[in-house]
Amino acid sequence: MSSPEAGSNRPTVLEKGSELDEFVTEHDLALVEFYTEGCSICQSMEPILGNVHRNAPATVGTINPRNDPPLIDEYNVRSVPLFVLFVDGEPVDRLAEGFVETERLVTLIESHAT
Repeated sequence: MSSPEAGSNRPTVLEKGSELDEFVTEHDLALVEFYTEGCSICQSMEPILGNVHRNAPATVGTINPRNDPPLIDEYNVRSVPLFVLFVDGEPVDRLAEGFVETERLVTLIESHAT
């Protein structure tokens, strides 16, 4: 797991399902983007995820489910980018609508913040 440095504006890059499990367990509120290499919409989400990381009460991570194929079925990944919001380690909400603006992701996160 590649954790961002303190004060970093970048999400944590997760490589395997075990890292994803650890990441969502360590953070009360976590947003994870499932992406694939070569996905232009996923690439366009990078600055958005940086904004969300800085402005929302959640930790943000990214994972390519092709690196750990069982994740595709486990999280029902049918299109990317897929955003899954975890609260206390459990998936509670998801968006699979292509490009999503910062405000929409922050609102999604804040609606589940306690």
